[in-house]
Amino acid sequence: MKKVIWITGAGSGIGEALAKAYNHEDHTIILSGRNKTQLESVSKNLVNPFILPLDVTKEDQINQAVSLVQSTFGKVDILINNAGVSQRATVSETTNDVGRNLIEVNFFGSVHLTKAVLPMMTNRNKGSIVAMSSAAGKFGFPLRSYYSASKHALHGFYESLSLELKDTQVHVMIVCPGRIKTDISKNALTGSGESHNQMDQGQLLGIPVEKCASKIIQGITKKKAEIYIGGNEILLIYIKRYLPFLFRLIAKRVNPK
Repeated sequence: MKKVIWITGAGSGIGEALAKAYNHEDHTIILSGRNKTQLESVSKNLVNPFILPLDVTKEDQINQAVSLVQSTFGKVDILINNAGVSQRATVSETTNDVGRNLIEVNFFGSVHLTKAVLPMMTNRNKGSIVAMSSAAGKFGFPLRSYYSASKHALHGFYESLSLELKDTQVHVMIVCPGRIKTDISKNALTGSGESHNQMDQGQLLGIPVEKCASKIIQGITKKKAEIYIGGNEILLIYIKRYLPFLFRLIAKRVNPK
């Protein structure tokens, strides 16, 4: 049966890789993001793309987009909340407005779109919702204060939602990527809200984005609740969980870039 797969942040990075990995004549890929030019570029490599520009911080745009998807397709089989922005600034350097923007994009953008799409899934008693968190959603890290906070918040919301949907066939999965080779560090916000515009060394040496997309799709297929994707940095999640004192010692020595 033909699936409708909606991906936000689809213009580059993990979102683009997911769109290409899901590319099949039996799938319609809805590509959302703020940069229409990027979405059009990605769509050229897809069989059945549907370009839907969207700023997830604007509730009116979300409502209009969901209405259009419902009237056009009548359903969403998989929603991947991939839109997000990172941070490269200390707490003292980050203005309150920049902090709010990070929370709006990473947390409320994901949550509001999920809530708007959810009735389409619950009415059919079928679907998958993916929340893109981060390894930084499992522990704090220097220069990531608001980013980490926004990702921590996703866990509280989506774990609660998953439990509320336990008697349905609507699946919820949280993804925690570590260092993936994308431009996330380049696009990260400085304390004043400008683009960091630098590739972190850890990001440069991260796992290929195609491998990340493959693992996400495997997780959706197997209906996993939470998955971790990355290299050795993923070990910090387990160290924080079982040996928090050791995590603090290690984190103090890790180069945040």
